[in-house]
Amino acid sequence: MAGPTPTCSAIVSHTAAFLAELVADPLLRRHLLSAAAAAGGGQQHPAATLQALSLVSDALDTAASCSPSPSSLRAAERLLRSLPAATPLSCLLLALARAARRGAGAAAAVLDLFALDPALARHELAPAAFEALFAPRLLPVMRHFAARRAAAAARTKGEEGGSDEATPMRVLSLMSGAQAQEMRALEREYDKVLDANCRAYALYLKRILEAGEPSSPAVSSPLPQPLPPPELVFGVEDDDDSRGDEDTAPENDESAASSQSELRDNPMWAETEEQPGDLYPRRQGSVKGRRDLLRPPSLYPQRVPPHLIVQQQQALPVGRGSPASRLRAEHSRSRSPATPSDDSMEESSSELCAAKEEKIAASPLSSKQPRPRADAGQLSPEPASFPVRCDAAAVDPLQPLPTPKDFVCPITSQVFDDPVTLETGQTYERRAIQEWLDRGNATCPITRQRLHGAQLPKTNYVLKRLIGAWRDQRRTPSPSSSPSPSPPPATPPPAPATAMAGDSPAPPFPLPVKAAAASSPSPDANTSASAPSPTSVIAQASLESAVAELRAAVSCLCTSEDLAQSERSVLKIERLWRDATAGGADAEPAILAALARPAVLNGFVEILFNSVSAQVLRVAVFLLAELASRDDAVVQTLTRVDSDVDCLAALFKKGLAEAAVLICLLSPAPEQLVEMDLAEALVATIRRGGGDEDPLKMCVSPKAASVILLSQILVEDAAAAADDDSSSTPPVPRSALMSERFIRSLAASLEAEPVEERLAAMRILLRCIWEDGHCRRSIAEKASLGAVLDAFHAVGDADKIDIVRFLYELLKLKKRSAAERLLRTIKEGGSFSMMHTLLVYLQSAPPEHSPVVAGLLLQLDLLVEPRKISMYREEALDCLIQCLKNADFPRCQLLAAETIMCLPGRFSSSGRPLARSTLLKLARVKERYRQSQDLSAARADGEDEMEEGKAASEWERKAAYAVVSHEFGLVFEALSECLRTKNAELFTTSLVCAAWLVHMLSLLPDTGVLGAARVCLLRQFVVVLRSAKHGSDRVLAMVALRSFMNDREGMHDITTYIKDVLRTLRELKKSSGLAFEMLKLLSDGQESSVDMWSHKEINQVDCSANGEVTSVVYLNNYIFSGHSDGTLKVWQGSENILALVHEAQEHSKAITSLSVLHSESEEKLYSGSLDRSIRAWQLRDGVLRCVEVHDTRDPVQSLAVASAVACFVPQGAGVKVLSWGSGSSRVVNANKYVRSMALVHGKLFCGCSDGSVQEIDLASGTLGVIQPGSKRILGKASPVYALQAHGGLLYTGGTPSSSSAASADGGGGAAVKVWSCANYGLVGSMATAAEARSLVVSADLVYVASRAAAVEIWSREKLARIGTLQAGGRVQCMAVDADGDVLVVGTSDGKIQAWGLT
Repeated sequence: MAGPTPTCSAIVSHTAAFLAELVADPLLRRHLLSAAAAAGGGQQHPAATLQALSLVSDALDTAASCSPSPSSLRAAERLLRSLPAATPLSCLLLALARAARRGAGAAAAVLDLFALDPALARHELAPAAFEALFAPRLLPVMRHFAARRAAAAARTKGEEGGSDEATPMRVLSLMSGAQAQEMRALEREYDKVLDANCRAYALYLKRILEAGEPSSPAVSSPLPQPLPPPELVFGVEDDDDSRGDEDTAPENDESAASSQSELRDNPMWAETEEQPGDLYPRRQGSVKGRRDLLRPPSLYPQRVPPHLIVQQQQALPVGRGSPASRLRAEHSRSRSPATPSDDSMEESSSELCAAKEEKIAASPLSSKQPRPRADAGQLSPEPASFPVRCDAAAVDPLQPLPTPKDFVCPITSQVFDDPVTLETGQTYERRAIQEWLDRGNATCPITRQRLHGAQLPKTNYVLKRLIGAWRDQRRTPSPSSSPSPSPPPATPPPAPATAMAGDSPAPPFPLPVKAAAASSPSPDANTSASAPSPTSVIAQASLESAVAELRAAVSCLCTSEDLAQSERSVLKIERLWRDATAGGADAEPAILAALARPAVLNGFVEILFNSVSAQVLRVAVFLLAELASRDDAVVQTLTRVDSDVDCLAALFKKGLAEAAVLICLLSPAPEQLVEMDLAEALVATIRRGGGDEDPLKMCVSPKAASVILLSQILVEDAAAAADDDSSSTPPVPRSALMSERFIRSLAASLEAEPVEERLAAMRILLRCIWEDGHCRRSIAEKASLGAVLDAFHAVGDADKIDIVRFLYELLKLKKRSAAERLLRTIKEGGSFSMMHTLLVYLQSAPPEHSPVVAGLLLQLDLLVEPRKISMYREEALDCLIQCLKNADFPRCQLLAAETIMCLPGRFSSSGRPLARSTLLKLARVKERYRQSQDLSAARADGEDEMEEGKAASEWERKAAYAVVSHEFGLVFEALSECLRTKNAELFTTSLVCAAWLVHMLSLLPDTGVLGAARVCLLRQFVVVLRSAKHGSDRVLAMVALRSFMNDREGMHDITTYIKDVLRTLRELKKSSGLAFEMLKLLSDGQESSVDMWSHKEINQVDCSANGEVTSVVYLNNYIFSGHSDGTLKVWQGSENILALVHEAQEHSKAITSLSVLHSESEEKLYSGSLDRSIRAWQLRDGVLRCVEVHDTRDPVQSLAVASAVACFVPQGAGVKVLSWGSGSSRVVNANKYVRSMALVHGKLFCGCSDGSVQEIDLASGTLGVIQPGSKRILGKASPVYALQAHGGLLYTGGTPSSSSAASADGGGGAAVKVWSCANYGLVGSMATAAEARSLVVSADLVYVASRAAAVEIWSREKLARIGTLQAGGRVQCMAVDADGDVLVVGTSDGKIQAWGLT
């Protein structure tokens, strides 16, 4: 009887299974912890218990992603063991803390729970453990009390004197006081006996655990004797209850055991409300249902509480199902609040239903007795539906009604749903005949006559109404059938409902349950029923009068051919409906059942097709909407024919706003909504919907329905656009969405009571933000987010991510102060902690949703100064970094990178992040290398620009510090992996994030992660700088490398890649001031390094056919060369090739010099020749044209031009100055033979044959001596062959001087000297190996050419020699491009060579 003795392993196994379920299911665990915490009657728990609760909850909440922390569980166990007295909460926490490590200890804690509070343990906390460990042992006790209950029930039945032996006992409300008291006493005794046995057996099981498993049989020691189980107790001492022989166990009664298994422990007087002390919200789903099923059997009659019946409809979360079904659920809750206080009607209906069902099941004639529809409608959790919810028991099987052949389609052989009568007189189902015609047929299928109509006619509503009436007659039982086998009485019964049913051919209307119960006699009416009150009689009479009046109006609506009469019937029905709904819930089921028939619905639809009265149309739509909100069968009937929905759409577009409510309740597919073209009408309704009151007071306001429908249309359009890359016309014009009035009305809907309306308005506003981000500010100012934040706790995951996206997008405001105010509203505006809610949601969100949730959570945490430890910040950053590393989901990586890119908090007015443009601004990039949109967005305006900039900088500092300091710079490792991806979008976004974080490291205090950033990202930045395709990407890498150069170790690591870095910096210095700055830093101490200034020959061309190359210049990326035969050539350089663009030969003799005139209007090239002329040239469209010719009367040896004059060296002494305007000329420096000259800002510098250098002011004619000449004879002098001015300095090149001459000027005999143009002082010199025949100066270097076919390279800053370039012949002339990166050399053997910096 007692069964086998339980072993230690079996006990541990059963308790481990129970605890494993708690660990795996956080909702179940929180529910049970809440129940255990509330078990103490509201007393305050010790601080150690609460601390242990926190430790265990935090440890087990992380078990979904990783194993729980053993240290936290051990700490919780130590706290719980230190408590002086155990409580249910402490026992449950101790079991959970030991579950993963000590199975026997966890089992002992569970047994302590049963010993401490057996009733709470078996009913609430551990029903599964009770079933596995205790129920087999306590089965005799359960059977004993089941037998006692059956005996008490038999005595009660005998006292009632019922004639039907199969009828069960009446419900407790119909018992006498003594009988009810006896049942209560029996129940209390049953609970006490179970508690006593549970305590004793729990201690017995705990002793088995302490004894442990028996030794192995191989051991020679004798086995210990098993512990005897405690004796079962069948009675306890109680002064109030008297019992007979209860100490003896009853026999094994199989029938009692089988019957008690179906009972539930739910007494009628038990409390149905949840305890207010719950720590966590209690679930209404699987936990409670499982707990009820595992309870021991009850000992008295049961009923289901009314709030459980209503919760069958309310259990689904808001985020599930169609919007219309959710609106109907909310409307039903608003009409009939499910509270235990107002359940009188549900009590009586449930009791009557139970008695009636049991009597029908026991009666041998139950198959012939149809059940009244009113009872079924009243007991069902959904409204009564006459045309759809019918079963076999509702139709009289003895009198089947045949289907008329006129109601059957000849094509489908089915009853018509949408009959269409053709011009031939034949009627077909609309879909069937349409398919017949679509196949190419043009004749009637039966008569074979040709059909001339292009379109099918309208629905045959007369036939449709007849079919509806016929269907109602089939579903309704015959009035002559009697529910009893006895013959009917000779006189009709006095009930008015029966009389009406017999008088009218229409089917009888079902009465509500209370009316039916009052009109039908009860079997024990003579003994227990009391006389009806006058109030109930008057109410019953009023209801019958209303039903009769409604019957007449419905009959007129369905049968009248007069449109005006039908319209009056509609108005009358509306009045009766309002009277019925206002009078109470008794009359509504009867009215609903009368109006929900297909024939009546077709009558309303016909009114919609034919009526032109706005009032009638509104009332008809109102009635249909009210019916659809209460009965799904109405929805099925109305949606069976597409033309009905199309009619509603047409009425709505014509201005009938109420039609939107009915369309919403019918829940058409989103594709069908798009095809209806309702978007503009919906926008208009929303725009004007905020000010007018709803006179009809519909179940859903027209504005709310319009918001929901428009949201569905926009969501469907977005999905279609995502699937189809081709551009399509949007359903709503962008201007309509951006309307200020439209946005204001939608913002008001965010505070609406229906959750579905709030969510729909939020989705539309989110679409507005995506269409045009400039409306973000307006939405943020007008929207009240409290209701949206509260809705987050009541919706599904699909709606939660939409709320998070909306809040995240709303935060992308241009003004930082406004964004922070909005963040505080989000953090503090809801009824619950939004940060905690987001944290819980983040732990279960899918990967594609996690970055946005983590970004919002991180911003909320950053509102305060970053702390050393923040659970929210740690979880958010962990999530972002994990998403960055998740290479299997590139979309997830991109979202995480975009989230980090938005953390600086700088946005344009349209909400676009400005991190990229801000970094480009730091690089001082010129306009052509910065996107125009970045520049326009980066420009700030407003009076408080300084304050906003300060707030933005402070936020950026906090955000960067939080990211880089997490896990010692773990984000840099993740970004380094993203920079290796082949996804261009992910690469660009990750580069912006990495550059921003590295740049912020130079502004933040020492975080200790700069080394980690350098190890992870330095090489990646160098690779990007060297090989990125887009110039802006290279600039971003340059900004990041500049931040590394602030550190000595970083500078050392960069020099490892000095070649790659320098080459790119030279390319970028023409567009970025930062590149020039970095070049200076990198070249400091590296001026003489050959690696740093390495040159490579890139082009060479042979022009020996035109003689020597006498001069060469750069102009607009073209190379112009003059030759000894008078030819002028134009070259365009490409990689390894110099391409000849054009050539001209208008000089008759050699071209000696070329000079470029830079002016505001244009640039001209001037050539001087030995043919005594100066010519001006222009290059247009690749053609070189001579535009001016000036006669000089002397051969031109050297030429320098300005805007008003030209200076040239004639064959004799002095320099001639030629005026462009008058053509006159004059001679300056007439007593010197000039070999080279330079014209700068109206001052002419001359290098003479005697080695002197003079400065002549052309305006005043004054002459200044920079270097005096020698007084040697002309052949022994040291002439100045080359002279060039650059950056306020004058560079002269000649023959190295002797020691005596060098001592006079301090130049040390150097061939190249550098003078100051301001004070004529010698700045420095360069001791070249040979005489300087030609020289040219760039920004960093000085090139010196000699007759030995060599070009020496010198550092301009340090005047130190770097290297030498070998030309093929004697160098005649040189030129460098504007950036100083390319050197072009012309030689005496007719070759042009080009070298470039590498």
